[in-house]
Amino acid sequence: MDLYETARHVSHPFVFDEATDPSRLPIGAHGLIGDGNTAALVRVDGAIDWLCMPRFDSPALFAALLDPERGGITNVTPVRRPFEAMQAYDAETNVLETLFRVPGAGVVRLTDFMPWGDDPRASIHEVHRRIEGIEGDVEMAVGFDPRFGYGAEPATIEFGEHGVLALGPGGEHLVAVAEGAAPWRARGAGGVETRVSVRAGQRRWMVLSWDAPAPEPLASYRPFDLLRATRVRWRTWAARLEYDGPWRHHVLRSALCLKLLTYAPTGALVAAPTTSLPEWIGGARNWDYRYAWVRDAALAVRANNLIGFGAEARDFFHFVRDTIDPVQGLAVLYAVDGRAVPEERILAGLRGYRGSAPVRVGNGARDQLQLDSAGALIDAAQLYEHFGGTLTVRAWRKLRRVLEDVERRWHEPDHGIWEPRHGMRHNVHSRLMSWLALDRGAGIARGFGDRARHERWLRVAGDVHADVCARGLSADGRHFVATFGEERADAALLLLIKHGFLPEDHPLMFATSEFVRRELGVGSFLRRYRDDDGVGGDEGAFLLCGFWMAEVLALQGRLDEGLEVFRDHLHVGNHLGLLAEEVDPGTGELLGNFPQAFSHLGLINAAVRLDLALRLRDEGSHRVPHVVGARPRIVS
Repeated sequence: MDLYETARHVSHPFVFDEATDPSRLPIGAHGLIGDGNTAALVRVDGAIDWLCMPRFDSPALFAALLDPERGGITNVTPVRRPFEAMQAYDAETNVLETLFRVPGAGVVRLTDFMPWGDDPRASIHEVHRRIEGIEGDVEMAVGFDPRFGYGAEPATIEFGEHGVLALGPGGEHLVAVAEGAAPWRARGAGGVETRVSVRAGQRRWMVLSWDAPAPEPLASYRPFDLLRATRVRWRTWAARLEYDGPWRHHVLRSALCLKLLTYAPTGALVAAPTTSLPEWIGGARNWDYRYAWVRDAALAVRANNLIGFGAEARDFFHFVRDTIDPVQGLAVLYAVDGRAVPEERILAGLRGYRGSAPVRVGNGARDQLQLDSAGALIDAAQLYEHFGGTLTVRAWRKLRRVLEDVERRWHEPDHGIWEPRHGMRHNVHSRLMSWLALDRGAGIARGFGDRARHERWLRVAGDVHADVCARGLSADGRHFVATFGEERADAALLLLIKHGFLPEDHPLMFATSEFVRRELGVGSFLRRYRDDDGVGGDEGAFLLCGFWMAEVLALQGRLDEGLEVFRDHLHVGNHLGLLAEEVDPGTGELLGNFPQAFSHLGLINAAVRLDLALRLRDEGSHRVPHVVGARPRIVS
């Protein structure tokens, strides 16, 4: 069933009338397209209101998402209102279709994609938009208003025979070509506009081309050939999926989303393609996520390997491995080319999504001490070998350097996984990950014949374990707490169970999961924590934490509860199945940068574990093993 046929059965499409302000649409009212170098958000009304070129962390060309007046936008939208709109991806691809139904006029389908060929590293940096008449005769408004440098510099527009050329102050070029359009004219709000009419059976194209010296005839861009090749390429890639469980659609869509968030030249996975989408509307929790975090590596290596995408797991692990500085050691996060992330700064010229200021670029977490990152890296290395990879001696030298840092510094306070801005504490999660690094690192050392380090790191891992068990418990000794000496909950405590710090059926583990759920739960959802983190303001429930909880419940024999939590998290995905970082548990509105790699990695890992749990229950087993080789330790 194609999108037009599907539309006949959809009861709640997006409706746009004269009173609708598209800039007030929810964060989730978007689809995502990309080319392995960057990605664009396509709003349900046909506007692209976020696009950075030529790569994820480049300055935005279109940033109306963060400021509808200054940010810049391009659109293909029905002229006549009211109209209805809905979106869907072409099956097993990242080719996005938006269907417009205009009462009294007709139906139009807009197909959006960025060409994605055999080698995405050689991207041509274009956006192709096909405007197709399905019924009647519909007039479409076509706008082109790029603003270079995050809206700081309006473009200089030059009109040509075949389209328009936008020039930036630094010599940047962006071309727009629209087939069958009336002559372009200046638009009062900035940029230029034209109109295109399509009747049933007609097809028109709009192409945006980065760094092109001048507009070419539409045929020169070969849009039909590139659409066909892009569809084939995506479907060929999607056919590698090895997950056949009950949530295959959600797992595949998550995998396709993660592929869009991967920078093909290096294999880096960005946390999200956006910056400064708020964790609470009107709040100041607005961060730049267009970088690669080391802690995502273990999640990504596990998730991709479990569902058949080992090449992506390998490439991301190699990216992190290759970026480790042999002298300075491991950073918290990296730019997509492996270089240092820029210093955090505020863009005063943009007012923020729905007034949620400030807008930030760069990320201050680059200067934090996050001792948990080493655990994620070493866990990823162990998983890399578990799934068939072989660590080289050069990689071993770098990993040794990281592990020696852990051995020396595990007892120190740090900022922790959630990157608060209130200073450093003795975080239980960071201690857990130091234990994990040393425990897994000891196993790797044994594989390299390094018996001395193997024995020493096992011994130090035991010291870390004993420290957590002695100082990381609540005053009554019944459960673990977020930080030494403080009776606070933190959703990251669930990772004690996922990583096998103690057996999942140990009384401390049961009590800890209940403590987290009681203190941080809002229905099926979980907040990360509730204490003041130095930022201020509210935030939503963190979706990754909810997926962790679903896994933990399955591990602890509470499968039906885990399934309920998991399904409730699936249901907050947008109309395309895409997830942001957080959700407002009261309204279901997605919050934070979008779409979020963390959330989709959590979905995949939870789906695999729950599927395994269901199969084991069918076979009469009451115990769900860890999916991949955790080695629990029992400490009295």
